Amino acid sequence: MEFALWAVIVGLLMVSMALATTVLKRLPLSTAMLYLLVGMAVSPWGAGLMAARPLDHMTILERLAEVVVLISLFTAGLKLSTGLKERRWALPVRLATVSMVVTIGLITSVAWMFLDLPLGACVLLGAILAPTDPVLASEVQLKEPGDQDKLRFALTGEGGLNDGTAFPFVMLGLGLLGLHELGPYGVRWMLVDVLWATAGGLGIGWLLGLATGRLVLYLRREHKEAIGLDDFLALGLIALSYGCALLAHAYGFLAVFAAGVALRRLVENQSAGPASARQVEKALSNPDRSVAENMAADPKHAPAFMAQAVLGFNEQLERIGEVAIVVTIGALLWAVDWHASAWWFVPLLLLVVRPLSVAVGLAGGAASSGQRWLTGWFGIRGVGSVYYLMYAANHGLDPALAQTLTALTLSVVVTSIVVHGISVTPMMAAYERAVARSRKR
Repeated sequence: MEFALWAVIVGLLMVSMALATTVLKRLPLSTAMLYLLVGMAVSPWGAGLMAARPLDHMTILERLAEVVVLISLFTAGLKLSTGLKERRWALPVRLATVSMVVTIGLITSVAWMFLDLPLGACVLLGAILAPTDPVLASEVQLKEPGDQDKLRFALTGEGGLNDGTAFPFVMLGLGLLGLHELGPYGVRWMLVDVLWATAGGLGIGWLLGLATGRLVLYLRREHKEAIGLDDFLALGLIALSYGCALLAHAYGFLAVFAAGVALRRLVENQSAGPASARQVEKALSNPDRSVAENMAADPKHAPAFMAQAVLGFNEQLERIGEVAIVVTIGALLWAVDWHASAWWFVPLLLLVVRPLSVAVGLAGGAASSGQRWLTGWFGIRGVGSVYYLMYAANHGLDPALAQTLTALTLSVVVTSIVVHGISVTPMMAAYERAVARSRKR
């Protein structure tokens, strides 16, 4: 009976979202806000169908968040179609390095002075909350690979990069707490956790993305083979790049993101242009499967077909993952021992720390003042922070300390879902109007 009830709830939720998706795009609401309410409704705060506690299910929560972030990172990579030598890459790289380090430093300082936490926990809290979220930020990310908007490109690239570049500081925080080997004077941390793991993750993902894409295109163009199951191609490349990076002690998040970017670059270099993309769209919407199969093997259209098929599948999978993780977060809130400091800590992070770190990171950059302001506001926190929190908890974090970090992290995540969810539609609509007016001048 309980399974049947859950089936009804999930079915109603998905059907309702399918029916209301166009309405939601016009309202100051996000899908994540509704999923959060559903999660709260099935918890002991509502119907009591789910009574899970965060620290009782750390491994499951870590794996769930991990999978959802991986799918979203690969999707973000597939949307970033600009060449690596393009100047617009400077913005996301600055945000994912300079702004992120400043964010971690500011959070560490605030936690050290006002939260009475050990230094390692302060650094760990900063690393958990520094990355912006690639899962919940879809409304402010690139709409499609050809999107040339500088703001959306910066936020998409930042969300893809900083979920990996935050990892060294997670390891630093764990090391300062005695839960990870840093080496004498932090030499091991710098050489392995910073330099190798970052460069190795990017390199492994890039090589696997290129190699897989070239192999598939060669088989399709030259031998009319390897046609179909593009969803398996997407999942396989995500798993392959992630697994290889972890086996090499590199950062899997960066590997998956790099694999997506590499696959997109390969497709763009061999694509026949926008006309080919439009023909591929028509083929994918044609009910006759033979039309799509012929397009997939056509030497001219095979790159565009592979890219659109893989991206389309990943976007659908990303939406399903968002439902699962945000409903779960909502269902866990009842069991959180809320920390009183969250009342000032959360506004400080969203209204002071994030804008200040963006201002430092983008100083002297090519972004306009409006783009800087919106970038500073849309530092959405979410699934990535939940993953790092559970990762730390599963690596021997003291239970009392884990409860404090859980309360602060979920306070930030829930607040971000609500305030950014309310503001994203009107603010991005105003931004789009401003961009349209500037183009007419």
